[in-house]
Amino acid sequence: MEAKALERLPDPTMLQKLMKIQASLNIILCQEEWLRYHSIIQDWNEGVTMAKIDNGAGDHLFILFSNEGSIIKGFDHESELSPYAQDEHKVWQGIYDDVPKELLSLLEDDAIEKEDVTFCIWRKNSDTSWHKGNVEIPEGTSDGSDFLLGCIFHTPEDFVEFATDYFELSLSLEVVAKIYEDLSVTEEMIHILNSSCDVKEVLQELELLRLRG
Repeated sequence: MEAKALERLPDPTMLQKLMKIQASLNIILCQEEWLRYHSIIQDWNEGVTMAKIDNGAGDHLFILFSNEGSIIKGFDHESELSPYAQDEHKVWQGIYDDVPKELLSLLEDDAIEKEDVTFCIWRKNSDTSWHKGNVEIPEGTSDGSDFLLGCIFHTPEDFVEFATDYFELSLSLEVVAKIYEDLSVTEEMIHILNSSCDVKEVLQELELLRLRG
């Protein structure tokens, strides 16, 4: 894994906040749930919140937040570490070897597609930094972590740049910055960001996520 990607990753509390922010913006900008890039389910399992990034091109990132800690499972379908790029079709050696059992068990769900993986990162609540296994990545190849972790946008400016291209919408940086600041969302803000959406439906979804201010 590229060290830069791991260094840029915020602590779990901030990471969860960023994923909530981006999930809320996706709800506003895209009413078709299956087309959303960022999503989050607060009570996915007992005591577990699940966030997901799905670019619609075969790559994804799952982030699970629990009382024991957090785990990130990423899959870059073009990576040489993909099980589909190997004759044996198995998880690349070392990806899961050192993951604490209580965190690894969070991936044991069909929806997570545990075997479709090119990198895994984790952090127990007692840890002060993120970890990954001892994985040998062939020279000149990538596990996809730099690319996929780069889809967690740390600033309003980064999100606006992404969304302008992905959703083909011209967004108000001022409104996006307000949501980044305190997660408050009003009818007026929704209308400014996406005048064609059903505001009431959007507000209902945001309430389910406990994101409405």
